[in-house]
Amino acid sequence: MNPTLHAARLGLSRGWTEFKHSLTNAQDIGFTIVSTTAFVVVLYFQRDAKVPGTDLSLAAATLPGILGLGMAFNGLVGAVGALAVEREDGTLLRAKALPQGMVGYLVGRIVSLSLTAVGGLLIVIVAGLILVPELAGAGAGGWLTVAWVALLGLLATLPWGAVIGSLATSPQTAAGLSMLTMGGISAVSGIFYPITALLPWLQVIGQAFPLYWLGLGMRSALLPDAAAAAELGGSWRPLETLGVLLAWSVAGLVLAPPILRRMARRESGSLMQVRRERALQRIG
Repeated sequence: MNPTLHAARLGLSRGWTEFKHSLTNAQDIGFTIVSTTAFVVVLYFQRDAKVPGTDLSLAAATLPGILGLGMAFNGLVGAVGALAVEREDGTLLRAKALPQGMVGYLVGRIVSLSLTAVGGLLIVIVAGLILVPELAGAGAGGWLTVAWVALLGLLATLPWGAVIGSLATSPQTAAGLSMLTMGGISAVSGIFYPITALLPWLQVIGQAFPLYWLGLGMRSALLPDAAAAAELGGSWRPLETLGVLLAWSVAGLVLAPPILRRMARRESGSLMQVRRERALQRIG
């Protein structure tokens, strides 16, 4: 069997195992519950408000942005944090010692984080079906769009989260770097509102990143067709959404493994021990 394919297959198995273990980890479960509950609470308080000048509830207008942001957050921030921690605890050093180990590691991390993100997505959707009556009109086509946009959104962000995480020297640095990156992109991506509300030059920047297209794709799936009038060109632009998310996915999956391998080549037991001592000093 091709070594790369074999490593990817092992990565799939590892990702599933890690996801099952996370279901028994109180810290992981607690974070998912708290973050998901926060989104549900927002929908609850918005359920009776209307978007000015329309019959659309504010909760219905907000929900697509919540779903899109959840995918990007779990993909980018989740991968950055996981990589930083596993670089410090020696997981990456052990993966480095295996043939095509970094490919298997990346696949496994994508699988485990994706399953976690999808779990959170389903919880928010179920809450949305209860709190947002408009979702009943999404139809099979709308839910199919939610599925492929979420999948491509994860593939477009997870590998890049690994790349950003490889630049961090500690979990604390990784957290700050990922939140700064996520905050900056969110500010110009119109994730909760049409990007036409921003200045033209900010619209250009926002459209360069996958977060804008995640929000647009989710709005196209769950909002009525008339809502497209507020978007650029008065259209949901499904082909452009597909193309941009695919481009980010392919670029990330191609570039992340060699970048991780290069980072792993610089890893050693002595460096890992130095980082552990620094971590113990921070704790102590």
